[in-house]
Amino acid sequence: MNWHHLLVWLVCLSSLSFFIRTLLAPHSRGWSFVSGAILGITGGLYLVSPQWAGIVGGLLWAIFLLLPLMGFAQVNKLIYQDRFRDARRWATLLRWLHPADGWFEQPMILSALEMGQQGQMTQAIRSLRPYETTSIPLGRNATALLFLMGARWAELLHWIQTHVPETVLVKDPHLILYYLRALGEVGDLNGMLWGLERYERTLEKGGNPIPLNLVRMFALAFCGQPQEVERLLNGPLAAYSPRVKVFWRITAEMAAQSNPKARHKLVRLQHQINDNVLQSAIAWRLNHPPANPRTTLTDLAWQMLDRLKSEIHQEVCYGNPVTFVPSRASITYSLIGLNVLVFLVEVILGGSQDLDTLNQLGALVPYAVVKGERWRLLAANFLHYGYLHLFANMIGLYLLGPFVESRLGRGRYLFIYLGSGIGAMFLFSAIAIAQNDPYQSLVGASAAIMGVLGAIVAIFLQGWLKDNSPIAARRLRLFLVIIGLQITFDLIIPEVSVLAHVLGLGLGFTLTMLLAQKMGKG
Repeated sequence: MNWHHLLVWLVCLSSLSFFIRTLLAPHSRGWSFVSGAILGITGGLYLVSPQWAGIVGGLLWAIFLLLPLMGFAQVNKLIYQDRFRDARRWATLLRWLHPADGWFEQPMILSALEMGQQGQMTQAIRSLRPYETTSIPLGRNATALLFLMGARWAELLHWIQTHVPETVLVKDPHLILYYLRALGEVGDLNGMLWGLERYERTLEKGGNPIPLNLVRMFALAFCGQPQEVERLLNGPLAAYSPRVKVFWRITAEMAAQSNPKARHKLVRLQHQINDNVLQSAIAWRLNHPPANPRTTLTDLAWQMLDRLKSEIHQEVCYGNPVTFVPSRASITYSLIGLNVLVFLVEVILGGSQDLDTLNQLGALVPYAVVKGERWRLLAANFLHYGYLHLFANMIGLYLLGPFVESRLGRGRYLFIYLGSGIGAMFLFSAIAIAQNDPYQSLVGASAAIMGVLGAIVAIFLQGWLKDNSPIAARRLRLFLVIIGLQITFDLIIPEVSVLAHVLGLGLGFTLTMLLAQKMGKG
């Protein structure tokens, strides 16, 4: 089996998908160039030498796409935890792998935030002053940070309205974030909600869901919606700094006037922290309590707020199904660990590409299953032929599994994973026997992982049909395209079992739809 073809498939499919997703994002053009270049180089080499195409394309993909994406996801997580020093160190190293899209200048911004957090406000301002301009994105963000670190919200709002044209603002997610928060801080709740509705599409296209969810959280907090704020802080913003979470919970309580002790809690928080930037924000909040939404919001603004709450509910249910830093995915991690452990056993007992070893450990052979060795239906799902086969499947499971696990729960997720894998192996054996080809061999977790993909399609289809969710509809269209590309590559690569993939996909979809009906009746 030629796994160079498999690696070419993995590189081309992921690069094409990423190229399409980032092409229209104004602040992701660097990623579009990188993914497009990797796709072009790999495709060109494939015409000359499939072996070198797999090696070179795989290295380029790992170094310039996978590694920086995972690294920058970690940087963003550290930023939202207010761990600016750690984030700066990571960004300083990673920027050389992707010096575009503002990442090369990111350490300078993080250094200023680190100094401001430590109370070195003069040094922080001094480090940002040379970049203070409105002609380049870095300069605009540096200027905005000067206002933000001192909680000078009225001045920040005036500066944006005076010096930043609408054509510039609409293309910069970070400036939109600062602008909408400033509107809320000065009490212009109607303007904040109108601005969120106006710039929401820009924030969605930015490639990073955090700014959009932050803006939503700001709006909900200033409009006195503590329950919705809690939903965001426990969901998309779970990685946010714990002390900042407390700050925004108290802000929502103050706006809703639901807790008479909210102001006292804010004063206590101020004395418990040594973060000077957050202390400035608390001091502003104490001197400028949130506006009362009941007397401030217009009827149109209340309608916008209701739409926002509905969108958040849909995002929680049908949010980003692919993440490079998943959390709360114990079953997925356990399955990956079990696959790796079985692979090590293969290597120790004779080699992962030794057919006798694979047969002894449980490779699917339809004739053997008919003769009573039904344990192979399960065992074959955890065997892999070579390192690349294992790597490709585990990457797919790592990216797709956490979404299904979080949506359906651990038990149902494991049932779908094993049901798809075992069911596909059984049906594959039955078809092979019917076609008088009982001695072919099959190993790998691909059918089970395709079952997970089928489950994702079922979840989005249910969201579109039952909840009339536009987010679910968009996700459904995207994954149908991915499935189409998957099947196309399966047909091109002769070593891959198209039948096993299709069977796993269909079983995962069917099982999830049946579970959804049962849950609905219950």
